[in-house]
Amino acid sequence: MKKVIVKCRVRSAERFKKRLNGVELKFSPVYWQHDRVFVPRGYKGRSNFPRLIMRTEMHEVGDAPVYLLSLRRHIEDSGIDIIEDTKITDYEGMVDIILQLGFKQVGEVSRRREELKISPKTMLYLDTLDTDDSTFAKIELVLDDKVSPEAAKSDLISTLRSFGETNIIESTYFEL
Repeated sequence: MKKVIVKCRVRSAERFKKRLNGVELKFSPVYWQHDRVFVPRGYKGRSNFPRLIMRTEMHEVGDAPVYLLSLRRHIEDSGIDIIEDTKITDYEGMVDIILQLGFKQVGEVSRRREELKISPKTMLYLDTLDTDDSTFAKIELVLDDKVSPEAAKSDLISTLRSFGETNIIESTYFEL
């Protein structure tokens, strides 16, 4: 799936949510995510290299966790992110496969996430990182042939700015 993603550091999560509530948009309940990030040998940030992410999600305390393998690849010259997710039943077995393919673990990120579906192709996430309680708004748009990546990115930045947020972040969470 091809997406354009824009992320910003939020000055105040509560103020950000109030602005969205003002236009009658409400976030989902908070759930927890933990990512283990793997990269291939010779990986360089902001390049076309893939990253593999083993994700654990917990939505409710009594529920079983959900495990996902996510392929993420940022195509720098086009501004497009390629993202493919699949559910995994054998977490440790999948990690062993990733390591056997020559990937190495470079980071872990835990966060509390709330999500908001803005349109059928647009999602907004509010992520609070467990390491330092920093909060980020991340907006993702699934691309189609009708919109250029540049126009989509400009629109997403404008959307975040309309809610008073201007601190755009290009780095992934594990790079921060």
